[in-house]
Amino acid sequence: MTPTHFFEDAARACGFKRIAGVDEAGRGPLAGPVVAAAVVLPRRFHLEGLDDSKELSARQRERLYHAILAGAIAWGVGSASPYEIDQLNILQATRVACQRAVHALVPPADFVLTDAVSLPTVRLAQRAVVKGDRLSVSIAAASILAKVTRDRVMVEYHQRFPQYHFHEHKGYPTPDHLRRLQRFGPCEAHRRSFAPVRTLLVRGEGILQGVPIERHGA
Repeated sequence: MTPTHFFEDAARACGFKRIAGVDEAGRGPLAGPVVAAAVVLPRRFHLEGLDDSKELSARQRERLYHAILAGAIAWGVGSASPYEIDQLNILQATRVACQRAVHALVPPADFVLTDAVSLPTVRLAQRAVVKGDRLSVSIAAASILAKVTRDRVMVEYHQRFPQYHFHEHKGYPTPDHLRRLQRFGPCEAHRRSFAPVRTLLVRGEGILQGVPIERHGA
């Protein structure tokens, strides 16, 4: 299934002019931020290979990332930190990241298409599309910007915390990440509210930049 302009055209038929597709990357990992992107594309925008970011290789995403930035009317990126995720929960932090991405658009959008997430704090007309990253060209474009941006953040985390190999697994709970988490304990990039990070903290095994993290239990 290839993303189309169906939902964008439906919004334009209702009189809206700048339709932003919004998507996020990083809801499932144990570490790193959740990153969202918002993209307003020209009418009839076509980009060969544009698809849901999860269906693409890293090299394909990089190529499309630059083409989207070059062709978009507007684009914006927002994120919520591991601390914010722990304070708010992952759904609310995702909404915060999406709101920041929408508010970063210049010129601003007048309609928002999201990938199945409602944004009650965004005061714009909007439509949540189930599997939107597979169905809408602007949501698919946003998914690529969000994924590439977040992957770059995780590579930066690797420079600070090389023992975790964040550049490889990007914070997702792969067997290698779980082994390293067990061996070294959590660092400041980890989400303390996510199991098994939370379990290690409760046991008093968490270390943050060489300083013991406060225990969350006996």
